[in-house]
Amino acid sequence: MPLTRPTAVLVHDGCSDATSWFGVVAELHRRGLSVLALANPLRGLPHDAAYLSSVLAAVDGPVVLVGHSYGGAVITEAGAAPNVVSLVYVAAYLPDVGESHDALASRFTPSPLVPRLRRTRFATDATDDWANELTVPMECFRPFVAADLDQEVAQVLAVLQRPVAERVLTDAPTTAAWRTRPSWALVTGADRALPPAIQRFTAQRAGATTLELPEASHAVAVSRPTAVAELIHDAARVGRDPAGKAASGRRGRSR
Repeated sequence: MPLTRPTAVLVHDGCSDATSWFGVVAELHRRGLSVLALANPLRGLPHDAAYLSSVLAAVDGPVVLVGHSYGGAVITEAGAAPNVVSLVYVAAYLPDVGESHDALASRFTPSPLVPRLRRTRFATDATDDWANELTVPMECFRPFVAADLDQEVAQVLAVLQRPVAERVLTDAPTTAAWRTRPSWALVTGADRALPPAIQRFTAQRAGATTLELPEASHAVAVSRPTAVAELIHDAARVGRDPAGKAASGRRGRSR
């Protein structure tokens, strides 16, 4: 009896929104996959992972879970859901339990973008608690996030970005779904937002099947949607056997 094809659930980065997956969604539809592009709340890892978990619980059938950049931390925390059969990390980091973005980044040459992020204050709830949120300044967006896109498209993406709570840099996962799920990773070799060294290290540590695009920027889902969709399609070939275990998945190989 054939296995049900997974639904691809896409989780976008901070300072972004679900429209960043536009080309990837179109490519996945051409390959016959059902797709759900999540509106990531961007309020902190516990909050965002809980929201993703609630969405996954409502998906009928298996899921291939995809995270871009900070979205990788979100799928790491929520990706052990029973219906998740594989994980795909796109220009992302794969944190371990208790490992925040900042803790991981401290071991590598720091991102040139992080100190340039614009910080503003936002009210967290009706009790008048306040916290910082981050956006990429307009003049920084193309050189640091989208260098392989033309200026007009990069400017549109900069306008469409959504602020992300600064706490995502210090929040750490309580579980690491890549330890129990086959994982794939796309490393962006020309990334000036999330250093490629962090992407490579965490992908290798997880034993992920890895594809590196040496000239791709952080905005790879927009600039290279076909390559991203192909990797997701590879991960979607993973099914589950009757006992609920991942049935296949190449681990720890680059191509």
